[in-house]
Amino acid sequence: MILRVSANKPSFRPVEFAPGFNVVWADRTKDSTKKDSRNGLGKSTLIEIIHFCLGSNVRPNQSLRVEALAGWEFTLEMRIGSQRVTVSRSVDHPSFVAVDAETALWPIPPRIRNERPTYDIGDWTILLGHLYYDLPVADGEQKYAPTFRSLISYPIRRHKDAFSTPFEHHRKQAEWDKQVHNAFLLGLAWEDAASFQELKDSRRGLESWRKAAQAGVVKGMFGTLGDLDARKVRLEAEVERQERSLGSFQVHPQYEQIQKDASQLTEEIHDAVNSNIQDRRLLNLYEAGLAEEEPPPLDTLKRLYEEAGVSLPGVALRRYDDVQAFHTQVIENRRAFLASELERLRRAIGKRDEFIADRTTQRAGMMTLLATHGALAEYSLLQKRHAETVGQLHDVRVAIGNLKAFEDGLSENKIAQEVLQQKMRRDFEERRVIREQAILLFNSYSETLYNVPGKLVVDVGSTGFRFDVEIERSGSAGISNMKVFCYDLTLARMWAGRTPSPRLLVHDSTIFDGVDERQRALALETAAKESEAHGFQYICTLNSDYVPWGEFSKGFDLMKYIRLRLTDETVEGCLLGVRF
Repeated sequence: MILRVSANKPSFRPVEFAPGFNVVWADRTKDSTKKDSRNGLGKSTLIEIIHFCLGSNVRPNQSLRVEALAGWEFTLEMRIGSQRVTVSRSVDHPSFVAVDAETALWPIPPRIRNERPTYDIGDWTILLGHLYYDLPVADGEQKYAPTFRSLISYPIRRHKDAFSTPFEHHRKQAEWDKQVHNAFLLGLAWEDAASFQELKDSRRGLESWRKAAQAGVVKGMFGTLGDLDARKVRLEAEVERQERSLGSFQVHPQYEQIQKDASQLTEEIHDAVNSNIQDRRLLNLYEAGLAEEEPPPLDTLKRLYEEAGVSLPGVALRRYDDVQAFHTQVIENRRAFLASELERLRRAIGKRDEFIADRTTQRAGMMTLLATHGALAEYSLLQKRHAETVGQLHDVRVAIGNLKAFEDGLSENKIAQEVLQQKMRRDFEERRVIREQAILLFNSYSETLYNVPGKLVVDVGSTGFRFDVEIERSGSAGISNMKVFCYDLTLARMWAGRTPSPRLLVHDSTIFDGVDERQRALALETAAKESEAHGFQYICTLNSDYVPWGEFSKGFDLMKYIRLRLTDETVEGCLLGVRF
């Protein structure tokens, strides 16, 4: 319950509120024209100040955090339970609030800052959640849990978007936020709504993972389980073969030098063989020449001499015996030379044969060693290939495990969703009394306004809780606003009987935009009656030309509920006493 709103500037017009029905009045003067607006008088600013003191997040250059309000500090006096609490928050230093209250029994103690007990905004909102809604102070295991700031935004709606639908306090509000907080406010199992969202997150994560795998982002993910199993079997066989090869591989430290020496021996053997081939050809030639070396027959030499005497008369010729002896000596010399060359060639060929045999034996030993051993580089290469194959096998096994986990995850998620849905229905049925109370209240309020009962629909579906409201003839914007009014009044009435509770409902004049005069009058009278009868506070802002004076019931005096009059006659008539 709010007791008073004030500020540290004398131009501000403080306002005090009473239990029950309260009105903040925006008056149009006789001199104002249709172009003048009451929007700058401070009706919505008052609601912003209340939220500001209750820990709202206000960004720089927005709402109250503007240069024109530098140095301003706003104060909210309220009753929490039986205790009067005063909280002040500065526009210049919005990260903490100063609190004047008996805090000894509060679960979070204040800090002293500038000789004032203060709370950081985070601690302040946690504390308010505990004091107003009995939310736990310590962080719980539930990821999607109710928060004070979201809960308080239903009984104190702000901005036009907050009145578009009963179950949202701003546009683009997350589905889990709507389900969890409306379930909490209606007394349903909000934990189930939170669990439903966690299952949605899990399924969304699995689907994202599958899309990433299909796009090739996840390494090693391809094909089906059958494809992966076939690849695994092939890689396992390859790994086993490589392991056997590595196990039998013998590394010789001088493998490369032996390989070079064997190559050198091969070249030397080839050179020796080629030399022997040439010498054998020469040997054959010399042997043939030796066999043909014979002195000329005697008659042949005699005939030559006779012919020389006829052809060359008067020429002196050597004696026949001398010539014969000369030819015999030449032949003997030739035969001696050939015999010597044959001996030399045979010796050279023999030595080469011995050389070839020796080198061939050496090379054979080296080749045997090379055949049974390997080089370290070759062994390292085999190890590298083996490691790559093992890595591929590991990736495939991981991919198989991930794919199985993905498919199992989808199945488990589906089963968990079915189990949770069954649990929600059981809880839903067990809380029938609370649910029916809300439905009856909403029906009653809507029937008061339109003479036909509306419907508050609360159900459990495949995606969690489902909320809806229906009022006949609900085509106009005005009736849509009255859906919000009836729902908010239902929640205020339900929470009025609980402890702890904010016991508070605040409506900006926006909620009456487009509403027929008769329904506006009935709504105001109903709010006054219900708040006074059931002990909660209702605060609304009204424009003077929106008041349906001729539609009020006899005896209803709206004027006695006015706590503050704002006027456009002078700047001093607005809430802050300044324009910005």
